[in-house]
Amino acid sequence: MGKYILKRFLMMLVTIFIIATLTFFLMHAVPGSPLESDRNTNETVQANLERFYKLDQPLHIQYLSYMQSIVTFDFGPSIKDPNRTVNELLARGFPISFELGMITILVAVVSGIILGTMAALRHNKMIDYAAMAFAVIGISIPNFVLATVLIQQLAVNWNLFPPATWTSPMHMVLPVLALATGPMAIIARLTRSSMLEVLTQDYIKMARAKGIKPMRIVLRHALRNALMPVVTIMGTLLAGILTGTFVIEKIFAIPGMGKYFVDSINNRDYPVIMGTTVFYSAFLIFMLFLVDIVYGILDPRIKLHKKEGDV
Repeated sequence: MGKYILKRFLMMLVTIFIIATLTFFLMHAVPGSPLESDRNTNETVQANLERFYKLDQPLHIQYLSYMQSIVTFDFGPSIKDPNRTVNELLARGFPISFELGMITILVAVVSGIILGTMAALRHNKMIDYAAMAFAVIGISIPNFVLATVLIQQLAVNWNLFPPATWTSPMHMVLPVLALATGPMAIIARLTRSSMLEVLTQDYIKMARAKGIKPMRIVLRHALRNALMPVVTIMGTLLAGILTGTFVIEKIFAIPGMGKYFVDSINNRDYPVIMGTTVFYSAFLIFMLFLVDIVYGILDPRIKLHKKEGDV
């Protein structure tokens, strides 16, 4: 396990390096300068600003300076808001985005597993049909479309929830619903299909023959193995949820990283774009690493051999 963790850690570093490099060169491949929008600035001030942000340096010097900022975790000041550094923006916005993402993941996983399990236990019954119909609808509707519908119906027409910001538990309901519905539907479908397969296994039939209570069979024997496909796709779901928060934050006016990231793209704010991209990439890669560890814990049959490929 120690060698596996070390190997995965080194792969994480290589992946972050590749993402950081691609982000840097893609940003600089765009014609023009992020300072060109300041048309009222005279040439002397413009030159001083380029010197301050090292935009007048050769590309390889800028790249080395950028990689140094990643190693020291100091991304420098924002171009459009020089009074605040990128680190300050991350410290202010990320906790809110993280809270939104974690609540969404919790709601999606718990609700999806419960819904999928109920559908499997009541196979070809009304609850099964209703659960799968909900799953199809949840997968089909994009979260930004669902967000606008929720705002219109539950916030504007019925006045049940506040439509924007992030200051109380009531403000969390609509954005979490908009983000969690799609992943919840996917998890419900996977749990249902996997549970149906597990319930036909010989060891489940043996447990029933021994007179073990049905609920104990489901919770202790069937559910654990049925969750393996769910754990397998958790990495993809995490990526979708954490990146999807940017759009939802913009729609619901949530003061998270989405606001800063979208504004930085519109303003071509290099330090914010590159700092946010690297930070979120590193965070996401770390979460995928944790998913791999959980996968091995849930299924002890998974062994890590030297000649085994990547898990």
